[in-house]
Amino acid sequence: MSLLKLKLHWQILIALALAVPAGLLAGRDGGLFGITFYQVFDFVGTLFLNALKMLIVPLIMASIISGIAGIGSSSALGRLGGRTLLYYMTTSLLAILVGLLLVNMIAPGIVDGEPAQQRLGLVTENHSVLDTVAGRDAGDVVDVFLRMVPVNIVAAAAEGQMLGLIFFSLLYGYFMTRIGTAYAEVQYNFWHGVFKVMMLITEWVIRFAPLGVFALVARVVADTGFAAFAPLAWFFFTVLAALAVHFLVILPLLLRFVGRVNPLRHYQAMAPALLTAFSTASSSATLPLTLECVEKNAGVSNRTSSFVLPLGATVNMDGTALYECVAAMFIAQAYGLELSFGVQFTIVLVALLTSIGVAGIPAASLVAIAVILGSIGLPLEGIALILAVDRVLDMCRTAVNVYSDSCGAVIIARLEGEEGILPEKAAG
Repeated sequence: MSLLKLKLHWQILIALALAVPAGLLAGRDGGLFGITFYQVFDFVGTLFLNALKMLIVPLIMASIISGIAGIGSSSALGRLGGRTLLYYMTTSLLAILVGLLLVNMIAPGIVDGEPAQQRLGLVTENHSVLDTVAGRDAGDVVDVFLRMVPVNIVAAAAEGQMLGLIFFSLLYGYFMTRIGTAYAEVQYNFWHGVFKVMMLITEWVIRFAPLGVFALVARVVADTGFAAFAPLAWFFFTVLAALAVHFLVILPLLLRFVGRVNPLRHYQAMAPALLTAFSTASSSATLPLTLECVEKNAGVSNRTSSFVLPLGATVNMDGTALYECVAAMFIAQAYGLELSFGVQFTIVLVALLTSIGVAGIPAASLVAIAVILGSIGLPLEGIALILAVDRVLDMCRTAVNVYSDSCGAVIIARLEGEEGILPEKAAG
């Protein structure tokens, strides 16, 4: 019973610590009574993910509509939107530049002074990867604007096209304030009520987070073990180091000097959401918990968080943009190609655009890397190099994505003049 009284982030940390040995011991084949532990991990993990995803559509709609309706004037909305987009573009660019700097310094694609192509056993044909990225090009960046205005809002919600849902909710909330007071009041009370209900359901689902996190991480460890990391160790640690610099240096500096808050308190406030993001590898699935942590632990108003966070979960991908840049450079190094400043600048620009433009496409990181490789004339087969460690790095970069979103909410709330952000009681 005492274990259940621990704070949520400690429960999740314990679950993470237990999941690694459990996954290693169970493997893919260990089991009892004809049922493998891997199947149990898969079932429990999928059930938890499904529960989180179930909340996304009603929570996003209710949160954005009630938040935008509460903002009121178009000038206030325009200011909030401008600050949000400026923050997202700035942090994504900083993340890419950090990745570019470290991948040039460490050069993970060069081993003992030679390109690592042969040593890594580069697969010249990997049909599953090529099928995933087939037909993808820079035009996918343009498609983001088409996905923003869906033909059918119900179909967009069903298919998980969050950008269209967000755009519709923004319009609905804005024009809700342009109708008669009697109608607007009923609408606002309804959507605010839906938001309150969804937050209560979220709290209930999150009680099972330690169990879900344990199953998800144990499944990954059982599936891949640690053998896959050996041939790609330098690439793996280059990405981790770049993510760590952005997570532990760049974003805290922005919190301290732009948001004027204590970064350590924010880490503590966001711990449950960060650990959940790491285990689920999905910014969207983590969104319900991110909203709860930002509002309840960090003290950001629903007015700000309901606008900044759903938009961030869809378009702000600092960790993903960084990963795309490092992966493209690593593949180029492995092939023994010297990339000029102009080509590297192209990688930075395309990584920045694709981190937004292809976020809604399945296997988004692989597609984005394919777009970058195509833009600089590298063979797509190079993607096969990084598949072995992609899942674990996906978990890491998702946590960075979510943390960047939450930092944006705090910084923008402070710029908007909100008080009581990251109070003392949030720490601990």
